[in-house]
Amino acid sequence: MSFCLWIAGEVAFAQGTYESRPAGTAVIAVTDLFKRRDFHPLNRAPNVLDPSYVGLFASLGDMNAELRRRRIPLSASSDDIRRRPVRLRRSARPE
Repeated sequence: MSFCLWIAGEVAFAQGTYESRPAGTAVIAVTDLFKRRDFHPLNRAPNVLDPSYVGLFASLGDMNAELRRRRIPLSASSDDIRRRPVRLRRSARPE
């Protein structure tokens, strides 16, 4: 089973495919990860030609790894802010 992934803003769509046929679609927030129970056969996925199409993944784990990879720049930038050393200025002493 393989999975097509679309990311449109804060929402991620995934469609499971089995031998090139749709096998259910899931919609989650981009901050979450896909689980098997998220997929329902009645949901519809965007078109493959849609600009939000990310790609085809071999497994659910590969697709979730892509979602994690896309989240890292957001969390890394906030970590940099917290780790940046604070410089204390010396007050000028009157002589």
